[in-house]
Amino acid sequence: MTNFSEFSKQSPKGIIVLYFKQIYTTLKLFWILLFFAIKDFSKFSKIGENYIYLGILVVLLFFLIRAFLIYKNFLFKIDNNHFILQQGIISKTNTSIPFHRIQNINFKQNLVQQIINVYEVSIETAGSTDTEIAIKALNFEDAKNLKSVILDSKEINESIVKQSTEKPFLKISILELFKVSLTENHLRNLFLFFAILLGFFQQIQQIADSFGETETLDGFIKDSTNAVSTSFILVFTLLVFLTITAFITSFVRIFLVHFNLSAYLKKDAFEINQGLFTKKSIILKKQKIQNITVSTNPLKRLIGISYITFKQAVSGKINQKNEKVIKIVGCKKNQVDDVKTNLYQFKDIEAQDKMYPDTYYKNRVYLFNLLFLVIIYISIYIFTEPFFLYSLVLILPIYGFLIQKKIKKRFYKLNEEMIVVGNGMIETHHTYLELFKVQNIKLKQTIFQQRSNVTDLILQTASGKITVPCLSYSKAIEMYNHILYKVETSHKSWM
Repeated sequence: MTNFSEFSKQSPKGIIVLYFKQIYTTLKLFWILLFFAIKDFSKFSKIGENYIYLGILVVLLFFLIRAFLIYKNFLFKIDNNHFILQQGIISKTNTSIPFHRIQNINFKQNLVQQIINVYEVSIETAGSTDTEIAIKALNFEDAKNLKSVILDSKEINESIVKQSTEKPFLKISILELFKVSLTENHLRNLFLFFAILLGFFQQIQQIADSFGETETLDGFIKDSTNAVSTSFILVFTLLVFLTITAFITSFVRIFLVHFNLSAYLKKDAFEINQGLFTKKSIILKKQKIQNITVSTNPLKRLIGISYITFKQAVSGKINQKNEKVIKIVGCKKNQVDDVKTNLYQFKDIEAQDKMYPDTYYKNRVYLFNLLFLVIIYISIYIFTEPFFLYSLVLILPIYGFLIQKKIKKRFYKLNEEMIVVGNGMIETHHTYLELFKVQNIKLKQTIFQQRSNVTDLILQTASGKITVPCLSYSKAIEMYNHILYKVETSHKSWM
């Protein structure tokens, strides 16, 4: 077993990993300049070409020297139950992390690391959105031993070796991944596609401005827009293209991230392996999972699958969009039950009746959504043809149906040990939280809620906030006292 009591270096192959990472980062930032350089390469003189070749060679040599210096100055060791790291070329930094703050030690392999057969070991701690430490290149034995020393869990780490003989509780095939991709939120992917196109166009426009080609670009856009707007066939073709693009984008994203997904249930942890170009092996210790959310939608429900999101501790100052989340997709009902059974006594909470917010919540949802619709249609009436107002005949019933679904899906269940909070509109999300993991609890009222004697109950956890909206004040006080009592009297560790 590797001795980590003295300062150690990564595998020398780490120089290759660091080298290609710098090249990739540079290409990602300056690819548009490279595109124009290649396009106009024939216009350069022979001397100009030589200068370009020399410049590329100097940059590549600089990256190689820098990768070597990063490798040489990256030293780590284990001392007195602390992981200690020294790094830096000119400005040196020393980092010391106690074992009890470490949440996960994950293995990851990008394409380069797979080719040269090394693993990236990322060490995650509570209170940070990013990996605090990433050791870019360790051989498998050193990576496994480092994890074993820090986590002090022989069973967990030996499981990586035993995967060939163990049966995962969940394993997703390519066909099942395709089914998962069909049930994704394609509208969201379409917006993402538009965002990428918009970013691409802005970069093209900036380059065109710098080369004085703005009029040419504007003329091309105007001619293209006129051609599309005057042709029904082009509009129809564009809609078909965007629909297909949304489906393909969903499948590619799901395929790349969750390829060969397998999940194992251990005595005190979950082990999740997935990824194609970037392979990840994640071990989640059950004690450090703050809460889970089980989500589905009508299409997923039709084929009998859900996905589970595991949330871990983050800093209280970090926005919830940056929560540390790990997702298992394509779970069948019995697999969801297996996860919940291993974490909670969930059958007790499932037997509880659903409790709903005060009527004030329903009125508020209807009011705000109808105001939003009125603003949209006033804008349509002012800036476009009034003909579009007839679409209200179709939009209003659908809009009303979705609002009603949103109201119906907002509920909570509470028992002696945990709370379940439901929400969603098209998708359905059920969040499971053990009461002793609540870090802070408060009641929040707007001036309008005060008039109706209702309040929001906000549960602050180490993974973010969970809100139960618009409860009657007397019910909220009752829940407040119950949860506070459970938190104060519990001797369980939340981490």
